Amino acid sequence: MAASPEVQRGLEDVVALESRICFIDGRQGRLIYQGYDIRDLSERSTFEEVAYLLWNGRLPTAAELAELKSRLGDLRKLPQPLAEQIDRIPVDANPMDVVRCAVSLLEMFEPGETRPGPSAIAGAQRLTALLPSVLGQFHRRRRGLRPLAPRPDLSHAAYLLYAILDREPIALETRAMDVALILHADHELNASTFAARTTASTLSDLYSAVTSAVGTLKGPLHGGANERVMELLEQIGTTDRVAEVVHAMLVRRERVMGFGHRVYKVEDPRATILREWSRRVGEAKGDLHYYELLRKLEDVVHREKGLYPNVDLYSGSVYALLGIPRDLFTPIFAASRVTGWTAHVLEEYQDLRLIRPTAKYIGPVDLPYVPLDQRR
Repeated sequence: MAASPEVQRGLEDVVALESRICFIDGRQGRLIYQGYDIRDLSERSTFEEVAYLLWNGRLPTAAELAELKSRLGDLRKLPQPLAEQIDRIPVDANPMDVVRCAVSLLEMFEPGETRPGPSAIAGAQRLTALLPSVLGQFHRRRRGLRPLAPRPDLSHAAYLLYAILDREPIALETRAMDVALILHADHELNASTFAARTTASTLSDLYSAVTSAVGTLKGPLHGGANERVMELLEQIGTTDRVAEVVHAMLVRRERVMGFGHRVYKVEDPRATILREWSRRVGEAKGDLHYYELLRKLEDVVHREKGLYPNVDLYSGSVYALLGIPRDLFTPIFAASRVTGWTAHVLEEYQDLRLIRPTAKYIGPVDLPYVPLDQRR
């Protein structure tokens, strides 16, 4: 056999393509969207503005931002056939399965937005606008409530909370969600984004690419880590038990979720920002229990393992304090990341090349074929 190239398991550090959308400096702990630092965007921008930035490569003018907000508001009403399908889904279904099915079904109702090329931006906007409505209708149905009418007057973050909580959020809640959505909007070639770009590279449509991404995000090694963090906090209970529980986990060689990252060698900048929002929302709610547990957990894990927190350590506490059910944490991740997925799909269409890596074969060769009647 010919010599094979060295294998990088999980494609770690393999450069697969060029992109202008997102840059991660893992050694300096920086995350950049289209040239803008995530710290500046989380402090001064809005999710709608970041969506425009990811899709277009620049910040919008006031008129362009107003136009995008208006369009997203107008697109929030679910097509009637899709609404009917959601009402047929079992109430105990995994919400990520609901999201995946909804994205796939949408392609049938909006075929003009699926063609590879610049026109797919319309599909990107529709998917971004509709995912809060999908989550809201399914969540209300499993609670035995009637669907809410869309609210085009609300911002994207406020509408997402309104659709889930059945009330209009206060300004602090809206801003906390806005920041969380900004922080999750893109993260370079993570597993779900790579899946979306791989699908797009075959000249498949935008909705199929996003369906691939949603299915990939559902995997617990990609999405869902913040849910595991919240389960751990429940197991710990009080700050005086943190060291005991962590030590027992490490003895069993169990992973403490919310720590470490494939790319970041220092603290994830998204964790730095969400730590502050966990404190702010906790103070506003008169409940710093999660924040205090997480700070103690940080200290113990860093002392024992030298690991830094990632975005998942604090995001779950923010969502929980906002009143969001735990099984909607990952779907909310999808409702944000859909902007990044679609931005990457649009970029893939501009410089198309079929993504087709090579595997290093480690099986046998030249086996003799044994006739069926001679096999034992």
